[in-house]
Amino acid sequence: MIVQMKRGATREEVDHVVERAKSLGFGVQLNIGTETTVIAILGSDTGKTPSDIFAVLPGVEAVSRIMKPYKLASREFHPQSSLIKINGCEVGGNRLVVMAGPCAVESERQLFDTAATVKKAGGMVLRGGAFKPRTSPFSFQGLEEKGLELLGEARKKYGLLVVTEVLQIEQIEKVAKYADILQVGARNMQNFALLKELSRTDHPILLKRGLAATVTEWLTAADYLLAEGNQRVILCERGIRTFEDSIRFTMDISSIPVIKRFSHLPVLVDPSHATGHAAFVPAVAKAAIAAGADGLLIEIHPKPETALVDGLQSLSFPAFEQLMADLAPIAKAVGRQM
Repeated sequence: MIVQMKRGATREEVDHVVERAKSLGFGVQLNIGTETTVIAILGSDTGKTPSDIFAVLPGVEAVSRIMKPYKLASREFHPQSSLIKINGCEVGGNRLVVMAGPCAVESERQLFDTAATVKKAGGMVLRGGAFKPRTSPFSFQGLEEKGLELLGEARKKYGLLVVTEVLQIEQIEKVAKYADILQVGARNMQNFALLKELSRTDHPILLKRGLAATVTEWLTAADYLLAEGNQRVILCERGIRTFEDSIRFTMDISSIPVIKRFSHLPVLVDPSHATGHAAFVPAVAKAAIAAGADGLLIEIHPKPETALVDGLQSLSFPAFEQLMADLAPIAKAVGRQM
């Protein structure tokens, strides 16, 4: 249930609504805007509660129900698009944000050469996996804490932000020491215990879409991150599993305008995992920007042919630099900039 306060409603009037909701056993989330305040009344029994209970309270403009499973990620609760600010970087603003780097951190030389290339090409965030969730237990699992240390060193040396994945609750504090953005991978999108813990952090969270998740399930997972007060949630479309087998996954470009219509959260696109092949990455990246994505998450490697993880889908440095140049006119055409 959403309670929209009148323009100029006093703090006492807002508090009165909050206290009334809590007295009924409901949870509450506030969206305090420049002109008005919106209050989300949360709970499994809100559908059984007459809206008049809140409509008659002083300062209330209107009361409505959100019929979708996701509440806090919806535009009904937060009509304006969210702008996620991270140490000088804004995700969801006019400038598109490119996060690029290797699938897995392999060595200092590999990571530092990559960071220099990302910086030079105009990227703002260095990506790299320290802990790798691999399908096979015999595949390279990442450098783990050593990988985190290298990411931290690269962040200082090149002035880039860092995004890397958290696989389990026990890793959150350790990863947060070295990363500016904590990533939740596709396999963990519905790991609700992990999402609840991440919701209590003050780090921005990058939430990837599950391998076979609907947009509704994806946004409901985002609600778990928003529920405890972490408002800095970024979505990442990475393709879904369908009957099509000509590429690794099917990139659901249509999810971008759907997200933009029904949610206030910014959304990035990962064309590398979607296509599984470097030859297809540029085309999908361009399509994503044209469709309204707020940025990209791209895998690059100094020598893709020697990469320990996902070399086939990683762009070489020259290919990445060319893509960044090619994206500029597309961004301008849709009113954005690189």
